[in-house]
Amino acid sequence: MVKVIAEFSGGLEMLFGNQSSTVVEVAPKQPPELTLGELLLWLRDNLLTERPELFLQGSTVRPGILVLVNDVDWELSGMSDTILEDGDTIVFISTLHGG
Repeated sequence: MVKVIAEFSGGLEMLFGNQSSTVVEVAPKQPPELTLGELLLWLRDNLLTERPELFLQGSTVRPGILVLVNDVDWELSGMSDTILEDGDTIVFISTLHGG
């Protein structure tokens, strides 16, 4: 199992039962490495309480959601292929707001 911290802001916390932060333990499909893509699907299947289309598009986050792994943009670390380790912090920030 890999234990990571998932944080949600910019309105995403409403999709996750009004949680802004949670510690999750996820079993990797290919132990011992857990990818960010696996975490996304785990979050969808286990924590997302409503409207999955506002969080995911296919198997990745929808456009307009920033993802940071230990304060680094996931686009610099491999996106869905980013390998996560115990203690990593993954932050999801929605930049989509109504007007």
